[in-house]
Amino acid sequence: MLGLQLPTDPRWVNIVEKNVEEILTDHAFCEQKAASTAISFIVTYPEYTDLVQEMVALVKEEISHFKLVHDKIIERGWTLGRDRKDLYVNKLMQFFPKGGSRVDNLVHRLLYAALIEARSCERFRLLSEELEDKELAAFYKSLMVSEANHYTMFLGFARKYGDRKEVDKKWKALLAYEAEIMKDLSKSETIHG
Repeated sequence: MLGLQLPTDPRWVNIVEKNVEEILTDHAFCEQKAASTAISFIVTYPEYTDLVQEMVALVKEEISHFKLVHDKIIERGWTLGRDRKDLYVNKLMQFFPKGGSRVDNLVHRLLYAALIEARSCERFRLLSEELEDKELAAFYKSLMVSEANHYTMFLGFARKYGDRKEVDKKWKALLAYEAEIMKDLSKSETIHG
């Protein structure tokens, strides 16, 4: 369903279980960045009313997810750590060339967002099925559906605003590129890395 060409090795969960505090901190910042991305779409593309409406709703949802994750951190007696660079996102964002038309840039940003949400959804599914901590597994299962909805929303907007054939071609190429990135990742307790 997600179109990902290289699934996460289930052994990644073993890495996560050795440092749950780290994955929760990374996850909290992923939610914060997702809210910031939605705000950025509003600021940069205000003329796309339907996109703005969806992004307003997304900001609220993502910041509420941030709070849920932050609450999990507090419940476990920890504090939110510092944000880290997201190697996955940094590498992913190098795929499309800089420049181009305003619409091309919008489509590229939407495709990046769709893929990040798809990978998050896949990782949340894995955590929900494989974590020994059943309370945390249930937590990730509850968030998994939201990520899938975000993925389809961003991909839908890309297809709506761009030429459908061209967008689908770019999406397929981006998926292949992402699979190559993933070959070197899944070695740390981060949502994407």
